Order: sequence, then C-alpha cells, then structure tokens
Amino acid sequence: MFDHVTIRVADLDASRDFYETVLRPLGHSGRRSELGDEWGDFSTATATDEHPLTRRLHVAFVAASEAQVDAFWRAGVDAGYASDGEPGRRPQYHERYYGAFLLDPDGNSAEAVHHGWTRAGQTNVDHLWIRVASLEACERFYSAIVPILGLSVREGRFGIAVEGHDRSLTLVSGEPTENVHVAFHASDDETVREFHRVAVAAGYRDNGEPGERPIYHRGYYGAFVLDPDGNNIEAVNHNR
Repeated sequence: MFDHVTIRVADLDASRDFYETVLRPLGHSGRRSELGDEWGDFSTATATDEHPLTRRLHVAFVAASEAQVDAFWRAGVDAGYASDGEPGRRPQYHERYYGAFLLDPDGNSAEAVHHGWTRAGQTNVDHLWIRVASLEACERFYSAIVPILGLSVREGRFGIAVEGHDRSLTLVSGEPTENVHVAFHASDDETVREFHRVAVAAGYRDNGEPGERPIYHRGYYGAFVLDPDGNNIEAVNHNR
C-alpha cells in the first residue's frame, strides 16, 4: 500500500537521533541520503519555506512481538523522549492489538504496534492516522483516486479508512495534519497516469505531472496531487 511516507522536520539531526533510537529495537535500520534520512518506507527531510514542518501526524511502525513494542517505548523514554501512551493492549482497535506511543521532537505521534500475527510484506509503516478538516471532502478525494491503485475506502469506527495489503490510512476529524507526503505504490506507469488524470478531472490540485524523477533513481515514475487539506499524495511506480 505505502510506497513511502515522508515527513518534514525542524531539526534533521534531532529527528535522526529519535527515530534511530526507537526504530532500532524494531529491527528497522536507517540510512542517510542527500534528500534526508530513510528507514525503509519511512523518511525524514528538513522543513523549508516551500516544504513546511509536518504536524499532527500519527505514524505506526510494525513490531514483530509485544517485547519489541516494549523495547521501542523503553528506548525512547530512557533517552528522554516523551511518552504518548505506555505499552499495552488497545482492545478498542482489536483484542490482540498491542501498542506503545512516543512523541517525536516535532510533536508527532510515533507508535510501535504488534497485532498478534505476522504482518504481510516487508514495509516498516503499519498505519497512519491523519486528522482532516472535513471527513466528507476527504472521503470523496480518496474514493476518487485509490480504487485505481487497488485500494478500498470504507467507513470505520474511528473515521474513514483507506485499506490495502494489510496496511491502512485512517482519516479522523480534527485540526488537520499538515505537510505530510504519502506515496502509494502503483503497479505500472499507466496506473500513475490514470491516478493523476482522475484526480485532476475531479477538480483536485495538481502537484506534479506524471513523469520520471531521476533525482530519486532511474525508473522512478510518479505523479502528485494535493488532498483537500494540502497534503502531498503520490502514486509511484519503480519501473526499473
């Protein structure tokens, strides 16, 4: 589902210290690049005037066991980071849901979660929660674009859920999440073009026409649109 998720941070070194500290116990290793820091399908980049700070995002990372969730939280608290919820069961989500929560240096909520079973695929990001100004507007937006990508939209207990491939993005009403970049996997270049065509035809804002982006790597073919709250939503195919 998620090809990658990128957040903009105030201090790249401070955010690197946080995410390296808390993701290491989950087995998620990072690397530095010219564009920022990456831990698999999650990355950070420095906020700029053109790309402001990401705020009010919740991102959850895959943990292979409850012990890993405990280690994630303990590593963060021992390093001086603020707890946003101690390790434990969260039956309001489902009976085997075991999570723990920390605040990153910019106040975004980072979680480690174990569902009681092995998650499919090799991605690090388990799910996102994004606050939105209007659930109805965002439901229309995602209902227009994600079926093209093989994803579904449904009304959930807590908001609107975009689901696929054992991962989810949940939209909840509130002060909107700002300046997050969510890229969804596309199976081929034509799907990327159709994603962009449908979004623009429905009146959503273009943020980058379909095409190769060699700044990332050869064969990176993506297109970008803005959601109703101004977040950057992408479809991308890695064609070689």
